[in-house]
Amino acid sequence: MLVTQRTIVLHTTRYGDDALICEVLAEQAGVVSLMVHVSRSRRAAVSHTLFSPLALLDLTWNNTSSGIPRCRAAQLSVPLPSIARHPYKSAIALFLSEFLHYAVRLEADPGPLFGYVQRSVQWLDTSQRGFANFHLVFLLHVVRFLGFAPNLEGYRPGCWFDMQAGRFVALRPAHPHVLEPAEAALLPHLRRMDFATMHVFRFTGAERSRLLERINDYYRLHVPAFPQLRSLAVLHQVFS
Repeated sequence: MLVTQRTIVLHTTRYGDDALICEVLAEQAGVVSLMVHVSRSRRAAVSHTLFSPLALLDLTWNNTSSGIPRCRAAQLSVPLPSIARHPYKSAIALFLSEFLHYAVRLEADPGPLFGYVQRSVQWLDTSQRGFANFHLVFLLHVVRFLGFAPNLEGYRPGCWFDMQAGRFVALRPAHPHVLEPAEAALLPHLRRMDFATMHVFRFTGAERSRLLERINDYYRLHVPAFPQLRSLAVLHQVFS
């Protein structure tokens, strides 16, 4: 039986000379790995250029219980021309696709997560300026769909933030996974950031890199086998 769904490209791996193993987030099926036979020709029915990080595609595959399903047809669902051309946006897309590849597991209902990621990617593509904090906002909000959102209520000056427990505490925990009071004081402000307001939050490149590393640390604590992301260094270099 053939299945057609809207998807978001998370990760690709070359398989031989003319195939990819492509991991996508599908609107109804969740995370799916597909075998995709591709051509280097842009005129081909399925070109490798379609499967760029966070590309929004309509894919058709055979629904099978054995082996890796094969992709039978692929076409753009929503073009993202600005992300493809802009080096900053391309770096953000590369980072977020790698992040989602490791962070997203099988969801009982992938629809809300899919909708959030799709809307976010389209917002990034159409934005003209003021998107330097986009990846911070994305990571701060997508955690709500993954089941381990921190509790950012109850802040008091001088509090520590226990990243392991995901909450503010008055005394420093015995373990090392904490934000010191100066860093913890930023969290109530960051909670108010969204795509519409993030341009008013001014960070230096070093501050942005530090915040990103701490958010990444939080995910590494709460997602099994979450690695140090290779694209993080690329993002730091681009925004330095």
